[in-house]
Amino acid sequence: MTGEHPVAPPPGGRRPPRHVVVMGVSGAGKTTVARGISALTGLTFAEADEFHSEANVARMRSGVPLDDDARWPWLRALADWMTTRDAEGVSTVLACSALKRSYREVLRQGPPGVDFVHLDGTAEVIRERMSQRAGHYMPASLLDSQLAILERFQPDEPGLVLDVSLPPDELVSAAVERLGLRLGASTAGS
Repeated sequence: MTGEHPVAPPPGGRRPPRHVVVMGVSGAGKTTVARGISALTGLTFAEADEFHSEANVARMRSGVPLDDDARWPWLRALADWMTTRDAEGVSTVLACSALKRSYREVLRQGPPGVDFVHLDGTAEVIRERMSQRAGHYMPASLLDSQLAILERFQPDEPGLVLDVSLPPDELVSAAVERLGLRLGASTAGS
């Protein structure tokens, strides 16, 4: 993994806020892993899907993939949310697809030091997970469109890649350990 960098506390002992984006295609387990990280560390959790406009949700429900024009305002809203939390001294963990490098760049324009955790795996494993979900508006039929636009980390792009076939608790533990997050920390300065 590139980009592993536990943050040493500055003089005075207070650590700067941390911001983690758990990314991947729909059905990879982003929400489960992000919630698990939040539970172990105290980072404030947010689900990026909740930031979508009603028009975006309706479009996805009907099986139509979003284009970049529909995604840019959503991504800027996510970056703004992390920036606001950062200004409050609050660390965050966000479940967000962030499939393209350009999308991740928008998120990186928010607070300093955003860490990305990519839950990656085969289409077969992810399709199986999607078939077991209930009540999610993203139909399994859109998985192929997400896989088609997925841009994995390039050598110059920091990020942690975890195998989606691992059990969720192992994914959570690996992310917390490899990112150097503190267990049981408050949301400020984790």
